[in-house]
Amino acid sequence: MSQPISILLCALGGEGGGVLADWLIEAARHAGYPAQATSIPGVAQRTGATTYYLEVFPQSQAELGDRRPVFGLNPLPGRLDVLVSSELLESARQVSLGQTAPDRTVLISAGNRVLTTHEKMQLGDGRVDDAALIQVLQQHTRACHVLDMAALTRAAGTVVSAVMLGCIAASGVLPFKRKDYEAAVGDASASQQASLRGFALAWDAMQSQRTQSNYLDAVLAPVTAAPTQPSLRTPARVAIEFPSALHTLLSLGHARLVEYQNPRYAELYLSRMQAVLKAEQSTSAQSTQVSQETARWLALWMAFDDIVRVAELKSRASRLTRVRQEVKAKSDELLKIYDHFKPGVPEIAGLLPSRLAQRLLRWDRQRVQRGQAPWAVPIKVGTHSVLGMLALRFLAKLKGLRVIGQRYADEQRLIEEWLQAVQHGAAQSVQLGLVLAQCGRLIKGYGGTHDRGRDNLLHILRHLGVGGHFDSPQARADAIQKTLDAALRDEAGTALDATLRAHGAPARDIVPQPIRWMPRKPKAGG
Repeated sequence: MSQPISILLCALGGEGGGVLADWLIEAARHAGYPAQATSIPGVAQRTGATTYYLEVFPQSQAELGDRRPVFGLNPLPGRLDVLVSSELLESARQVSLGQTAPDRTVLISAGNRVLTTHEKMQLGDGRVDDAALIQVLQQHTRACHVLDMAALTRAAGTVVSAVMLGCIAASGVLPFKRKDYEAAVGDASASQQASLRGFALAWDAMQSQRTQSNYLDAVLAPVTAAPTQPSLRTPARVAIEFPSALHTLLSLGHARLVEYQNPRYAELYLSRMQAVLKAEQSTSAQSTQVSQETARWLALWMAFDDIVRVAELKSRASRLTRVRQEVKAKSDELLKIYDHFKPGVPEIAGLLPSRLAQRLLRWDRQRVQRGQAPWAVPIKVGTHSVLGMLALRFLAKLKGLRVIGQRYADEQRLIEEWLQAVQHGAAQSVQLGLVLAQCGRLIKGYGGTHDRGRDNLLHILRHLGVGGHFDSPQARADAIQKTLDAALRDEAGTALDATLRAHGAPARDIVPQPIRWMPRKPKAGG
């Protein structure tokens, strides 16, 4: 070959892309091959990709003698020999830029995802489909290797750059030996030894791929539902009163609500599901579609987030273990965790009886009408300390107050209204009941996000689910589906209001916002 081997490395900020480039250059020097690297920095840590472009001449310095190759500083579209990426969507982005060629490029990519800001902002499931991304990569590369680099990284206790190096070495695209790569990493320190473990795991993972087709079959296998945990027990009532198709979902929902509140609350969940199943099977004796969808969203809604739930989650031992793993804290190292809270009047009032809660909420509304900010108190809790953990555990033990609080009463009333609409729709047609059940997707998060989703759900139920005139249940279901899609697509609600009006329903009411007048500061010396 008279042309350099061109390699583009893509890593997110903080993943060691620069170290990987240095390792490859050092491996080339150790093996006696000319090489050059340039970098294009990304936006910031964890928010942008940092790319590194390398060229390695396939003839050794000894073969070249006094001659010196001329290297390029940046990749040319369609001229890449190797594309290596630590994130699946980033790999697809480079392909969309035309960097790869179907008859030339070897792609090595992580199969795991770091969700983009746009994906996280979606009210619905905004994740890009992994299988579609892999299909695009296959179509535009000569060979496509997609591995679970995150799992290999965790197993080795290192960073992903070491795993990427092992994948490159095992692919055989560069004329280096394994010992050249290992010499570039070194083995003097504990971090270097961890990098070598990651390198070895990645080497074995690549070597174990006998054929590309076998590997793709495993990657593109359909994602199945999460397996039932070994400790999960199907309640006797579920086994007796519900068809087998619902056992897994109902068992998970029952276990979640026992943990959230108590067995009595979980029994209320099953009673509600029994009513939904009865309404659905009055239309189709064998159908469970509506019940399956309702079971999922009902369990999530009944386990709504409040200050008791937040305290319980943050005080779990599993959380401390996860945080220690994320920061890679050793067993003999001290880890301090500070949690920041800012509870306001709605959070506090939610645990109070209705009369006290209404008085407190009225007082806060009057503050806002006078131009003041809603009342809230910032709190910093050292979760690692005894007092901080005791405070969280004390809040977590206040489950008994939840059932007498205003928030609990409000949520149960709204849940019943939604379930009544689902049962009424299911009694007319399975499709109508199903789309009404799917409206439970609008309930998520906490604070303002939860309130907006709840208000959108009630507006759809009252004006399209029950109200309005439609020629058939199918026409009503189609209108609700389009409105639901609009609500999940646009957080501002512009698309939702337009879709509501298009189907004869009124747009949502405009929420009044107070005008705050800020005093002008006098000029210095005035």
